[in-house]
Amino acid sequence: MPVPTDDLDLKQWIRDVPDYPKPGVLFRDLSPLMGNPEAMRYVTGQFVEHLHETKADAVAAIDARGFIFAAPAAVEAGLPFVPLRKSGKLPPDVIGADYELEYGTARLEARDDALSPGSRVVIVDDLLATGGTAAAAMKLIEELGASVLSIAFVVELTFLNGRAPLNGANVYSLVTY
Repeated sequence: MPVPTDDLDLKQWIRDVPDYPKPGVLFRDLSPLMGNPEAMRYVTGQFVEHLHETKADAVAAIDARGFIFAAPAAVEAGLPFVPLRKSGKLPPDVIGADYELEYGTARLEARDDALSPGSRVVIVDDLLATGGTAAAAMKLIEELGASVLSIAFVVELTFLNGRAPLNGANVYSLVTY
């Protein structure tokens, strides 16, 4: 397949899975995109360009699929990578931020020394849906004394209004539905 050049082309590597994980939900499966080296190269290149444009000096990513897209971009851009993990996955000392799920709460954590105060960070994740996880990631970065320049996503589901909890943050999405 050719290297994608715009959102419409990139969508050919995103599979729609109806009624998953429950009836009425249309799941956007990025597995075909991840399995295509040319598509991954394209996504990485777009994120690297965004990192340079924002003048970021670190890349943070949300556990777990954000890691898939952020780590290669951080390496390519020559920037440190900061994992924002689910609760209990990092050794002490950590700080955390709770966020709401459909049926309860969850927590993201980061090492308390993951960033230097004043760092300029781009957060990366695979998909923006309701924005709760991204808002928790922003809170963590800010608690570390750093600033969030942008939050970058491969896919944004605009109908879920996930930008609202991000309080005007710069959102960068490669594909929108």
